[in-house]
Amino acid sequence: MYLASKSPRRKALLDSIGIDYEVVVPEYEEEDSGVELPAELVERHSRGKAWSVVSRLRPLPEGRPILGVDTMVVMGGRAVGKAGDAEEALAFLRLLSGRTHLVYSGVTLLWRGSGDPEAPLEEQTEHAVTEVHFAPIPGEELELYVASGEWRGKAGAYAIQERAAAFVESIRGDYTNIVGLPLPLLVRMLRQAGCWPPAGWLQPA
Repeated sequence: MYLASKSPRRKALLDSIGIDYEVVVPEYEEEDSGVELPAELVERHSRGKAWSVVSRLRPLPEGRPILGVDTMVVMGGRAVGKAGDAEEALAFLRLLSGRTHLVYSGVTLLWRGSGDPEAPLEEQTEHAVTEVHFAPIPGEELELYVASGEWRGKAGAYAIQERAAAFVESIRGDYTNIVGLPLPLLVRMLRQAGCWPPAGWLQPA
C-alpha cells in the first residue's frame, strides 16, 4: 500500500494490522468551502490527498492501492481543526470540555483494477463518524495538557491514544477513527477492492 500521509498515528495503526506500506507525502492544499457538510469535506480532502500522489507512482503496481485519509473534529456543527498555537489549543479544549463532539474521517482508496497499466484507476471513497463525550475538565488540567505540547498537529487539539484519554467519558463508534484511521472501514474497503488480507498475514506473527 501507498500511504498518502505522514501521520505517525496512521502509520502505527497500519502497523498494528500487519499492512506493509510506503509513505508518499501528499501535495495537497486543504481548503474549506464553508458550505460542505463534514462528511463531504473529509471525503473531498481524502480524495484530494490520494490523487495528489498518483503521478509519482505511475504505473501503479497491481495489488498496491493508494490510501488517502482526512480527519476532523466537529462540535455543534463547527469544525475544530488543528490549533495554531497554545492559546487556540486551550480554547478548543475548553469548548470540548463536558460536551459531546463528533470525529469524522474520510477514506479514499485508489487501485489498478485490471492488468492494463494504462487503464483508469478504480476509486472508492467513504467516511466514518464516531461520537466522543468529554468529562468536565478543570481549567488547571487543561493548561497542563496544553503545556505538554501533545495537542500539536492534532484535530481538536487532543490525542485520544495519549494523555487526553483521561478526558474521555464515553465513545460511541469506532475508536481507531478518533486516532485518525478507521480500521474497520478500511478493511471493508480493501476487501471490496480485492486487496485483503495483506501479504504480511502469510508470514508467522
